[in-house]
Parts: sequence; structure tokens; C-alpha cells
Amino acid sequence: MSDVKKLLIVPHLRVHNANALSSPYTIGFPAMTAWLGAMHALQRKLQAKGMSVVFNAVGVVCHEANLQTYKGENDFVHSIIGTGNPLDKTGERSSFIEEARCHLDVTMIIEYSQLTIDEQESFLHSVSHVLNANMKIAGGSVLGFEPPVCFVCEEGNTSDLTKLKRKLMPGYAIIERRELLAVAMEQGADALEALIDYLAIHYRCEVVQKENEKGELVESVNWKTHRKMVNEKPAGWLVPIATGFQGISELGEAKNQRDQETPHRFAESLVTLGEFKMPHRINRIDEILWRYHCDGDLYLCHQTTHEHLSLTQTSDEEYSEF
Repeated sequence: MSDVKKLLIVPHLRVHNANALSSPYTIGFPAMTAWLGAMHALQRKLQAKGMSVVFNAVGVVCHEANLQTYKGENDFVHSIIGTGNPLDKTGERSSFIEEARCHLDVTMIIEYSQLTIDEQESFLHSVSHVLNANMKIAGGSVLGFEPPVCFVCEEGNTSDLTKLKRKLMPGYAIIERRELLAVAMEQGADALEALIDYLAIHYRCEVVQKENEKGELVESVNWKTHRKMVNEKPAGWLVPIATGFQGISELGEAKNQRDQETPHRFAESLVTLGEFKMPHRINRIDEILWRYHCDGDLYLCHQTTHEHLSLTQTSDEEYSEF
């Protein structure tokens, strides 16, 4: 029996001031936990309206990302463009915490189940209503979107996959590439060093001799940049992405915690490699879909194409590729 996936597609979802501080030490595209959280929040709002739909996975295709940073002519690093806070009673600017923001234009692909064909029209109407009703996505405000549609994609049906690709182009789907870190660690590299090695941009110069109009040899310097290659080929558009959390303390109670009934624990963010990949290069819809995965102290967002890297482990060192 073939695998048929029912997909909700929300095209060109424009998000204003989304949280770009995806982890304590990376800035850029919002964390995958934010997108899965938005999917879960949308499901709960729809179920509150009487819909029995269940969302299983989400994919994100980025059409435009405008990171709110600034770099002057002689600056070495970028600066975060902050928002102006009102003046206090003394006329001074109150203290604030810098927050990295970005404006996004994305298409969300959500795999759903437990919905009949007769309910699709009311389902799409409810999705539009919820998204327009001040719903937050990755901490940002929804400015608008094109009408959502339902799409059925049968596994192995190239015609269905081609139609889906056309709906997602042009854009870049975020996929997981932590197998690169796993291979590097098997060769003895440290996880953080391997991450930086793949993201680093190397500069080199070449001295070239050319003849000028007078026939004299003149030397010129050409600067070139390159990144780490994989099997003598470019590894792709690699970026750091936050994919979940790992508990670093035992379950217990904390003073003044928000929920008095739920056990509390401290956790740290998990960061790995991701890749922005154009949808026309995918061969299966599962290549761009992200799902929840809980394993002991780990709370992960992962893809089924990397299930072999999500086996139960016990020591922290075995998980350091994240």
C-alpha cells in the first residue's frame, strides 16, 4: 500500500519581527523548535474550534529573509538594529536587552491527518481565520499570506511531487545535515570545531601578472573565498540551526516557577548544521519535513532521513554532535 501524505500549504506567509536569536550563540533563521511550536499552536487553536485535525510534521521554505543588522563601511562586525524604547520619567532611555529580529517570507508545509474531504473547506477557512487573529510565529507578527490549500502527495508518484515543487519555488527549504558533524566526530574532531570548520569562510590571494597597454608586466592581487568541500564538491549552503534542547538537571521544583504542577528542569539549546536547499532538488517529501522526537534528556526536532542518528544513547559525549 502506497504512502499518501495529506499536506496543508500556507504560501508566502509574511512574518514581521521574528526571533532571529535561534540559540545563545547563533543568529539567523529562527530555530526549528519555533516552527514546530507554531504548528502545534495552530493545531490547538483549530481543535478549540471543534476541528479534529492532527498535525504530524512541518516543512519550511524560505523565499526571503531580511535580518535586522547593520554594518558600517569600516566596521568589522554587524550590529543589531534595535527598537527604540520610550523615555522614562527622567527623560533617559531605559535599559533594554538587544533582541535579534528578522522579517520573513516563507511557505509552511504541514502534514495532517484525521480530516475528511468534506471538512476541508471549513478547515481552510478556520486556518485563515486563526492566522489572521493575531497569531505569533517564531515570536513575530503575521502580516499576511496567500490562501492556504490542501494537497495530496502520494509517495513514489513523480507527478504529485513535481506539482508540489512548483508550488514551493522559488525558495530554499531548510533541511538537516548533522551527518556531516557525525562523520567529523568519528574521525576524532570536536563537535564545535567541526561546526565552525564547515561554516568558516577562508580567504586566499593569488598574484597574477598581466601586461598593460605599454607592454609592461604588472602584478595584481586577486582575492578568492572558499568553504570546506565534501568529496571534492561544495557541501551546500550550510548554516547553524537550533534543533531542540537537552536537560542538564534533574526534574524538580523551582522557586516561583510559572506552572506549579509541572516538574521543572534546566536545559540548554542544541545546535547542529542545516542546509538551505532548493525544493526542485528533493526526491521525497520527507526530506523537508521536521517532526518531534523525545529521547531521554533530549527534546529534538529531526527528520526521518536522520533517524539512524537518533538512536538511544546514554553519555553526553555521544550526543555532542548536536
